[in-house]
Amino acid sequence: MVERERIHEIPAGPIRQNGTFVLYWMQASQRAEWNHALEYAIFWANELKKPLLAFFGLTESFPEANSRHFRFLLEGLRETEAKLSRRGIQMIAIHGDPCEGVLRFSKEAALVVTDYGYLRIQREWRQKVAEVLPCALVAVESDVIVPVSLALPREAYSARILRPALRKRLSRFLTPLQENPLHFPSLSLPKPFDALDLSQPEHILSSLRTESIPPVRFKQGGTERAKERLREFIEGKLSTYAFSRNDPGVDGLSGMSPYLHFGQISPLFIALEVLRAEVPETHKETYLEELIVRRELSMNFTFYNSQYDSFAALPRWAQETLRKHRNDPRPYTYTLEELENARTHDPLWNAAQKELLLSGTIHGYVRMYWGKKILEWSKDPEEAFVAACYLNNKYALDGRDPNSFAGIAWCFGKHDRPFRERPVYGKVRPMTRGAPSSASKKAYIERVEKLANLLGGEKSALP
Repeated sequence: MVERERIHEIPAGPIRQNGTFVLYWMQASQRAEWNHALEYAIFWANELKKPLLAFFGLTESFPEANSRHFRFLLEGLRETEAKLSRRGIQMIAIHGDPCEGVLRFSKEAALVVTDYGYLRIQREWRQKVAEVLPCALVAVESDVIVPVSLALPREAYSARILRPALRKRLSRFLTPLQENPLHFPSLSLPKPFDALDLSQPEHILSSLRTESIPPVRFKQGGTERAKERLREFIEGKLSTYAFSRNDPGVDGLSGMSPYLHFGQISPLFIALEVLRAEVPETHKETYLEELIVRRELSMNFTFYNSQYDSFAALPRWAQETLRKHRNDPRPYTYTLEELENARTHDPLWNAAQKELLLSGTIHGYVRMYWGKKILEWSKDPEEAFVAACYLNNKYALDGRDPNSFAGIAWCFGKHDRPFRERPVYGKVRPMTRGAPSSASKKAYIERVEKLANLLGGEKSALP
C-alpha cells in the first residue's frame, strides 16, 4: 500500500462516480513498475470499478529540452507503454501541452492521479490543471524515498540539517512497493487519432520543434537498461565504491542519474537492491548517502527555493563574498563559446567538457572541478552561474534536474560553509587539480580521448 504521506490531494473537483475511467497523468515517473502514483491510480480504479487510462504529454515547453533529451525519453516511453499494456493499461501519449491534454481526457474521468515534481514548471503544470479540473486531482510522490515536505518543512541549508530528519523516517519508507492487478483493463478503449506511435521514436523526433543535439547512442533510455546497469554496478563496482567514487581514473560510478532524472527507475528500488547486496556496509552507506541524503537535499532545495536556477539562490554570505571579489584579476577568462567547445588551457577541464558533449554526463568528482573553474574563468560570478547552467542543461542527460541545479549551486557556495578568503573565490570553497592524483587525472583524460576517437563519426558533438 502507498504510504499516506506520499499522497497530496490538490484542491479540484470531486470524484465523479459517473466517470468512464480513472486517468493516470504520467509525467515525472516515466515507468510501469515501482511507481507509487501508478499503484495508487490502480487502487482507485479497482475501488471505483473502472478502467485505468494512462496519459503522457510530450512537449517542447519543458525548459531547455532538446533532441538529445527527447531521444532518451522516448526510448523509455516506448518500453513503458509496452509494460503498461501487459498490465491491461492503455497509454496515450500526445504531442502538445500536458495541461491541455489532461483537461481534454479529464472530461470523461472519475479521478485524475498524477506523479510529483519539484521543479517550478512541474508544480505550475499541476496547479494550472487543478484550477480548472472538473474532477478530483491527487499527486503521489514516487521519485524520492522520504516525501520532501515530511522530511523537513523548510529549506535545509546543508546536508547536516537534512540527514537526521531523513534517517529518522527511513525505516517507514524503505519498504518494497506491492504491485496490484488491475481488475478493469482499458486496452479496448478507443485511441484518439492524434496519439503518438511510440514504436516510431525517429518519426516523433522529426516532428519536434527543438534544438538538435547529437544523441548519446551508447546510452539507451528505459527501465530495463537502467536495471541492467544497476546490476553491473552492484556486481562489479559497489564493493569498492567508497574508495573509487572520487577517482575519475576509475569508472566506478553507477550511471543511474539519467534514468533517475527521467523517472525510468525508482530510487526506492535502487536503495533496496543496494541494501541487500553482499558487500561491506561502508560501501553501501556511502552510496546511499549520495542516493538519499544528497539527492533529496537537492529536491528540498528546488521545492523550497523558487530561485534555484539563479545566482540569487545562493546563501547571502556566498553572494556577498563573490560580489566583493567580482573585479579580482582572473588567471584566465574564456567566452561561453570557448568553454562549450572545450578550448581552455586546462587538459583536465577540457576532458570534462568533452565527456559532457560526448556522453551526456561528467564524472561526479570532475564535475565539481568543472563548475569551480567556470567560476574562476568567467568575467563575473553571475555570468559564471549562467554559463554552468547553460552547458549542463544543454548537454547533460541528467541536466534540468534538482540534482544538477543543486550541484551547480554547490560550486558557488550552496550547502557549504565559508572557507579562508582568497582571490576570485572569496570565501567559497576552491578546488584545484591537486586531487585526485596525477595518475588518476591522466587515466581520466586518456579515457575521454579514447571515447572521442571511438565516436569520431559524431563530428558535430566534438569541438
